[in-house]
Amino acid sequence: MVSYRETSKNRIILLGASNLTLSLRVVTHLMQQRFGGPSEILAAVGHGRAYGSANQVLSRGLPGIVASGLWPQLATAEPCPTVALLTDIGNDILYESAPEQILRQVEWCVEQLQKQSAQIVMTNLPMASIEDLSERRYTFYRNVFYPFCRLPRNETVSRVRVVYQGLIDLASRRNFTLYEQEPVWFGPDGIHVHYWKRRAFYRDILEHFAVPGSNDKTAPGESRKELFLTWQQRPKFAYKTVLGREIQCRQPSGRLADGSSVFKY
Repeated sequence: MVSYRETSKNRIILLGASNLTLSLRVVTHLMQQRFGGPSEILAAVGHGRAYGSANQVLSRGLPGIVASGLWPQLATAEPCPTVALLTDIGNDILYESAPEQILRQVEWCVEQLQKQSAQIVMTNLPMASIEDLSERRYTFYRNVFYPFCRLPRNETVSRVRVVYQGLIDLASRRNFTLYEQEPVWFGPDGIHVHYWKRRAFYRDILEHFAVPGSNDKTAPGESRKELFLTWQQRPKFAYKTVLGREIQCRQPSGRLADGSSVFKY
């Protein structure tokens, strides 16, 4: 049997929360249009996912991204052309983490990725959309998505501004691409991308990745036609808790029809 390491052309690393979780296959498809495939895909995603804080959504619990099994896997992986998308930064704020702590955790992720010579694109917080939330809308969505949070709107916006500027400074120091998110992409809660705009949104983000050896925005040998990637096997979390019970799954746990293997953390 041919292993995933022998068939993969590149490595794709995806870090994020709800937006990335809902568009995981779309993002993979767009990245493979750009860079080719099959790929080794390492994804630390999940609804409500945070970079530093463990999170609980209904009965399911996940560790923070920095504590996930993605990093030991990456540290022992064979050298491979690697691209990384970091997005959905900000859930830690509503879990009441200090901005300075959040920025340290995100920088730690960047440092690990740069050790692997990864090309990094990161989305900044949707500052304008968040500032546009009224007190009433903010309180409603905070109670829906973060029921244990009691931060008032003014304090949340203040912390968002610190993290927002901190990511600008981090991108300058660490030399990676930071994508500014425009309000037009987002729904009424200010943080989730409109369903019908997801593909266009991620296409716009991914155009900020450089394609080595090509001036075109499509990977060499790839056409712009739609290449629908279907699951041969849907990925499962390497580690999660359900009602307090630990559940582990050997990785890679997912596979796409083109032979790409998916590690989900």
